[in-house]
Amino acid sequence: MGTSFVQALADPGVFPAASGILGLLVGSFLNVVIHRLPRMMEREWQCQCAELRGEETPQGETISLIAPRSRCPACGHAISALENIPVVSWLFLRGKCSACQAAISMRYPLVEAVTGLLTAFAAVHFGFGWSALGAILLIWALIALTFIDFDTTYLPDAITLPLLWCGLLFNLGNTYADLPSAVIGAMAGYLALWSVYWGFKLLTGKEGMGYGDFKLLAALGAWLGWQMLPLIVLLSSMVGAVVGILLIVLAKRGREVPIPFGPYLATAGVIAVFWGDTLTQHYLRLI
Repeated sequence: MGTSFVQALADPGVFPAASGILGLLVGSFLNVVIHRLPRMMEREWQCQCAELRGEETPQGETISLIAPRSRCPACGHAISALENIPVVSWLFLRGKCSACQAAISMRYPLVEAVTGLLTAFAAVHFGFGWSALGAILLIWALIALTFIDFDTTYLPDAITLPLLWCGLLFNLGNTYADLPSAVIGAMAGYLALWSVYWGFKLLTGKEGMGYGDFKLLAALGAWLGWQMLPLIVLLSSMVGAVVGILLIVLAKRGREVPIPFGPYLATAGVIAVFWGDTLTQHYLRLI
Protein backbone atom coordinates (compact mmCIF):
# COMPACT_ATOMS: atom_id res chain seq x y z
CA MET A 1 0.00 0.00 0.00
CA GLY A 2 2.88 2.35 0.84
CA THR A 3 4.50 1.74 -2.56
CA SER A 4 1.26 2.37 -4.43
CA PHE A 5 0.73 5.62 -2.50
CA VAL A 6 4.20 6.85 -3.41
CA GLN A 7 3.62 5.90 -7.05
CA ALA A 8 0.32 7.77 -7.07
CA LEU A 9 1.92 10.80 -5.43
CA ALA A 10 4.74 10.78 -7.97
CA ASP A 11 2.27 11.16 -10.83
CA PRO A 12 3.08 14.43 -12.71
CA GLY A 13 -0.51 15.57 -12.33
CA VAL A 14 -0.93 14.63 -8.69
CA PHE A 15 2.36 15.77 -7.20
CA PRO A 16 2.05 19.51 -7.99
CA ALA A 17 -1.58 19.60 -6.82
CA ALA A 18 -0.81 17.77 -3.59
CA SER A 19 2.22 19.99 -3.04
CA GLY A 20 0.14 23.12 -3.59
CA ILE A 21 -2.45 22.03 -1.04
CA LEU A 22 0.30 21.18 1.44
CA GLY A 23 1.86 24.58 0.76
CA LEU A 24 -1.40 26.33 1.62
CA LEU A 25 -1.60 24.47 4.93
CA VAL A 26 2.04 25.19 5.73
CA GLY A 27 1.49 28.82 4.78
CA SER A 28 -1.14 29.01 7.52
CA PHE A 29 1.41 27.66 9.99
CA LEU A 30 4.05 30.08 8.72
CA ASN A 31 1.73 32.93 9.69
CA VAL A 32 1.94 31.60 13.25
CA VAL A 33 5.74 31.37 13.05
CA ILE A 34 6.01 34.91 11.66
CA HIS A 35 3.82 36.30 14.42
CA ARG A 36 5.02 34.30 17.42
CA LEU A 37 8.71 33.48 16.94
CA PRO A 38 9.93 37.08 17.43
CA ARG A 39 7.78 37.37 20.57
CA MET A 40 9.19 34.10 21.87
CA MET A 41 12.70 35.44 21.27
CA GLU A 42 11.96 38.71 23.05
CA ARG A 43 10.47 36.81 25.99
CA GLU A 44 13.59 34.66 26.23
CA TRP A 45 15.82 37.75 26.16
CA GLN A 46 13.78 39.38 28.94
CA CYS A 47 14.11 36.27 31.09
CA GLN A 48 17.85 36.09 30.48
CA CYS A 49 18.30 39.76 31.37
CA ALA A 50 16.23 39.33 34.54
CA GLU A 51 18.34 36.32 35.52
CA LEU A 52 21.59 38.25 35.01
CA ARG A 53 20.26 41.09 37.17
CA GLY A 54 19.17 38.62 39.86
CA GLU A 55 15.51 39.51 39.39
CA GLU A 56 12.44 37.32 39.16
CA THR A 57 11.36 36.03 35.78
CA PRO A 58 8.96 38.52 34.13
CA GLN A 59 5.35 37.46 34.41
CA GLY A 60 3.18 37.03 31.34
CA GLU A 61 1.56 34.50 29.08
CA THR A 62 3.88 31.79 27.82
CA ILE A 63 3.52 31.24 24.10
CA SER A 64 4.92 28.67 21.70
CA LEU A 65 4.36 27.81 18.07
CA ILE A 66 1.56 25.41 19.02
CA ALA A 67 -0.04 27.02 22.08
CA PRO A 68 -2.24 28.86 22.84
CA ARG A 69 -4.74 28.56 19.99
CA SER A 70 -4.80 31.32 17.40
CA ARG A 71 -7.19 34.12 18.31
CA CYS A 72 -8.32 37.55 17.24
CA PRO A 73 -5.89 40.16 18.62
CA ALA A 74 -8.75 42.67 19.01
CA CYS A 75 -11.30 40.66 21.02
CA GLY A 76 -9.56 37.39 21.89
CA HIS A 77 -12.03 35.24 19.91
CA ALA A 78 -10.53 31.75 19.42
CA ILE A 79 -10.17 30.92 15.73
CA SER A 80 -12.17 27.79 14.88
CA ALA A 81 -11.09 25.18 12.36
CA LEU A 82 -13.62 26.44 9.81
CA GLU A 83 -12.25 29.97 10.23
CA ASN A 84 -8.71 28.75 9.66
CA ILE A 85 -8.98 27.27 6.16
CA PRO A 86 -6.15 28.84 4.12
CA VAL A 87 -7.27 31.76 1.92
CA VAL A 88 -10.89 30.49 1.75
CA SER A 89 -11.79 31.48 5.32
CA TRP A 90 -10.42 35.00 4.86
CA LEU A 91 -12.49 35.43 1.71
CA PHE A 92 -15.61 33.95 3.31
CA LEU A 93 -15.24 36.23 6.36
CA ARG A 94 -14.54 39.18 4.04
CA GLY A 95 -11.36 39.91 5.92
CA LYS A 96 -13.09 40.48 9.28
CA CYS A 97 -13.26 38.70 12.62
CA SER A 98 -16.53 36.76 12.94
CA ALA A 99 -16.96 37.93 16.54
CA CYS A 100 -16.02 41.62 16.62
CA GLN A 101 -15.74 42.48 12.90
CA ALA A 102 -12.21 43.79 13.37
CA ALA A 103 -10.21 43.79 10.13
CA ILE A 104 -7.98 40.77 9.49
CA SER A 105 -4.77 41.74 7.70
CA MET A 106 -4.47 40.69 4.07
CA ARG A 107 -0.99 39.50 5.04
CA TYR A 108 -2.45 36.16 6.20
CA PRO A 109 -4.01 34.97 2.92
CA LEU A 110 -1.06 36.49 1.03
CA VAL A 111 1.47 34.34 2.91
CA GLU A 112 -0.74 31.27 2.43
CA ALA A 113 -1.22 31.89 -1.30
CA VAL A 114 2.44 32.64 -1.98
CA THR A 115 3.51 29.54 -0.07
CA GLY A 116 1.02 27.36 -1.92
CA LEU A 117 1.95 28.70 -5.36
CA LEU A 118 5.72 28.49 -4.86
CA THR A 119 5.41 24.99 -3.40
CA ALA A 120 3.37 23.82 -6.39
CA PHE A 121 5.80 25.50 -8.80
CA ALA A 122 8.76 23.76 -7.13
CA ALA A 123 6.97 20.44 -7.61
CA VAL A 124 6.45 21.20 -11.30
CA HIS A 125 9.97 22.54 -11.81
CA PHE A 126 11.90 19.73 -10.12
CA GLY A 127 9.50 16.80 -10.34
CA PHE A 128 9.00 14.16 -7.68
CA GLY A 129 12.22 13.60 -5.73
CA TRP A 130 14.75 14.99 -3.28
CA SER A 131 15.38 18.14 -5.33
CA ALA A 132 11.74 19.17 -5.01
CA LEU A 133 11.64 18.34 -1.30
CA GLY A 134 14.74 20.41 -0.58
CA ALA A 135 13.56 23.35 -2.68
CA ILE A 136 10.19 23.33 -0.91
CA LEU A 137 11.79 23.32 2.56
CA LEU A 138 14.13 26.14 1.52
CA ILE A 139 11.23 28.20 0.15
CA TRP A 140 9.19 27.76 3.33
CA ALA A 141 12.09 28.95 5.46
CA LEU A 142 12.77 31.94 3.19
CA ILE A 143 9.12 33.02 3.30
CA ALA A 144 9.11 32.97 7.10
CA LEU A 145 12.41 34.87 7.26
CA THR A 146 11.19 37.47 4.76
CA PHE A 147 8.14 38.51 6.75
CA ILE A 148 9.84 38.27 10.14
CA ASP A 149 12.60 40.56 8.90
CA PHE A 150 10.08 43.02 7.44
CA ASP A 151 8.24 43.17 10.76
CA THR A 152 11.11 43.17 13.24
CA THR A 153 14.48 43.34 11.38
CA TYR A 154 15.25 39.96 13.01
CA LEU A 155 16.55 36.94 11.11
CA PRO A 156 16.23 34.29 13.84
CA ASP A 157 19.04 31.82 14.39
CA ALA A 158 16.30 29.26 15.01
CA ILE A 159 15.68 29.32 11.25
CA THR A 160 18.93 30.45 9.60
CA LEU A 161 21.27 28.00 11.33
CA PRO A 162 19.21 24.83 10.72
CA LEU A 163 18.73 26.08 7.16
CA LEU A 164 22.50 26.18 6.68
CA TRP A 165 23.00 22.64 7.99
CA CYS A 166 20.10 21.34 5.90
CA GLY A 167 21.72 22.78 2.79
CA LEU A 168 24.92 20.88 3.50
CA LEU A 169 22.91 17.74 4.26
CA PHE A 170 21.06 17.82 0.93
CA ASN A 171 24.30 18.43 -0.92
CA LEU A 172 25.91 15.29 0.52
CA GLY A 173 24.30 13.75 -2.53
CA ASN A 174 25.14 16.69 -4.86
CA THR A 175 21.45 17.66 -5.01
CA TYR A 176 22.06 21.31 -5.93
CA ALA A 177 25.86 21.58 -5.77
CA ASP A 178 28.75 19.30 -4.95
CA LEU A 179 29.67 19.21 -1.26
CA PRO A 180 32.97 21.19 -1.58
CA SER A 181 31.10 23.98 -3.41
CA ALA A 182 28.43 23.97 -0.70
CA VAL A 183 30.97 24.18 2.14
CA ILE A 184 32.89 26.96 0.39
CA GLY A 185 29.55 28.66 -0.35
CA ALA A 186 28.65 28.68 3.34
CA MET A 187 32.00 30.16 4.32
CA ALA A 188 32.14 32.66 1.45
CA GLY A 189 28.55 33.75 1.98
CA TYR A 190 29.18 34.59 5.61
CA LEU A 191 32.54 36.26 5.04
CA ALA A 192 31.32 38.33 2.08
CA LEU A 193 28.70 40.26 4.07
CA TRP A 194 30.84 40.18 7.22
CA SER A 195 33.53 42.07 5.25
CA VAL A 196 30.97 44.56 3.92
CA TYR A 197 29.64 45.09 7.45
CA TRP A 198 33.05 45.87 8.94
CA GLY A 199 34.19 47.95 5.98
CA PHE A 200 31.06 50.10 6.24
CA LYS A 201 31.38 50.38 10.01
CA LEU A 202 35.03 51.44 9.84
CA LEU A 203 34.25 54.07 7.21
CA THR A 204 31.06 55.50 8.72
CA GLY A 205 30.98 54.36 12.33
CA LYS A 206 27.52 52.85 11.68
CA GLU A 207 26.23 49.31 11.27
CA GLY A 208 24.92 48.75 7.75
CA MET A 209 23.37 45.31 8.34
CA GLY A 210 22.89 42.67 10.99
CA TYR A 211 24.62 39.36 11.61
CA GLY A 212 21.47 37.55 10.52
CA ASP A 213 22.15 38.68 6.95
CA PHE A 214 25.58 36.99 7.07
CA LYS A 215 24.00 33.74 8.26
CA LEU A 216 21.25 33.85 5.63
CA LEU A 217 23.73 34.31 2.77
CA ALA A 218 25.86 31.53 4.27
CA ALA A 219 22.78 29.28 4.26
CA LEU A 220 22.06 30.11 0.61
CA GLY A 221 25.69 29.35 -0.22
CA ALA A 222 25.36 26.00 1.55
CA TRP A 223 22.27 25.15 -0.52
CA LEU A 224 23.32 26.44 -3.94
CA GLY A 225 27.12 26.51 -3.85
CA TRP A 226 29.58 29.39 -3.99
CA GLN A 227 29.01 29.76 -7.74
CA MET A 228 25.55 31.24 -7.09
CA LEU A 229 26.67 33.82 -4.55
CA PRO A 230 27.58 36.60 -7.04
CA LEU A 231 24.16 36.26 -8.69
CA ILE A 232 22.35 36.28 -5.32
CA VAL A 233 24.24 39.35 -4.10
CA LEU A 234 23.67 41.17 -7.41
CA LEU A 235 19.94 40.38 -7.53
CA SER A 236 19.34 41.23 -3.87
CA SER A 237 21.22 44.51 -4.20
CA MET A 238 19.25 45.50 -7.29
CA VAL A 239 15.88 44.63 -5.73
CA GLY A 240 16.85 46.29 -2.44
CA ALA A 241 17.97 49.49 -4.18
CA VAL A 242 14.77 49.76 -6.22
CA VAL A 243 12.49 49.07 -3.25
CA GLY A 244 14.48 51.39 -1.00
CA ILE A 245 14.21 54.26 -3.48
CA LEU A 246 10.47 53.66 -3.89
CA LEU A 247 9.97 53.68 -0.11
CA ILE A 248 11.85 56.97 0.21
CA VAL A 249 10.13 58.66 -2.74
CA LEU A 250 6.58 57.27 -2.59
CA ALA A 251 6.15 56.33 1.07
CA LYS A 252 8.15 59.35 2.33
CA ARG A 253 10.27 57.00 4.41
CA GLY A 254 13.27 58.74 5.93
CA ARG A 255 16.73 57.70 4.83
CA GLU A 256 17.70 57.14 8.46
CA VAL A 257 15.01 54.44 8.88
CA PRO A 258 16.67 51.02 8.49
CA ILE A 259 15.50 48.84 5.62
CA PRO A 260 15.89 45.09 6.22
CA PHE A 261 18.11 43.34 3.67
CA GLY A 262 16.97 39.79 4.47
CA PRO A 263 13.82 39.88 2.29
CA TYR A 264 15.90 40.81 -0.76
CA LEU A 265 18.41 38.03 -0.08
CA ALA A 266 15.49 35.63 0.29
CA THR A 267 13.89 36.81 -2.96
CA ALA A 268 17.20 36.43 -4.79
CA GLY A 269 17.60 32.98 -3.25
CA VAL A 270 14.23 31.83 -4.58
CA ILE A 271 15.07 33.15 -8.05
CA ALA A 272 18.44 31.36 -7.92
CA VAL A 273 16.80 28.07 -6.90
CA PHE A 274 14.68 28.04 -10.05
CA TRP A 275 16.69 29.95 -12.63
CA GLY A 276 20.15 30.43 -11.16
CA ASP A 277 22.00 28.30 -13.72
CA THR A 278 20.21 29.93 -16.66
CA LEU A 279 20.81 33.47 -15.40
CA THR A 280 24.47 32.72 -14.65
CA GLN A 281 25.02 31.33 -18.15
CA HIS A 282 23.43 34.43 -19.74
CA TYR A 283 25.56 36.68 -17.51
CA LEU A 284 28.76 34.85 -18.48
CA ARG A 285 27.89 35.17 -22.16
CA LEU A 286 27.43 38.94 -21.76
CA ILE A 287 30.85 39.42 -20.20
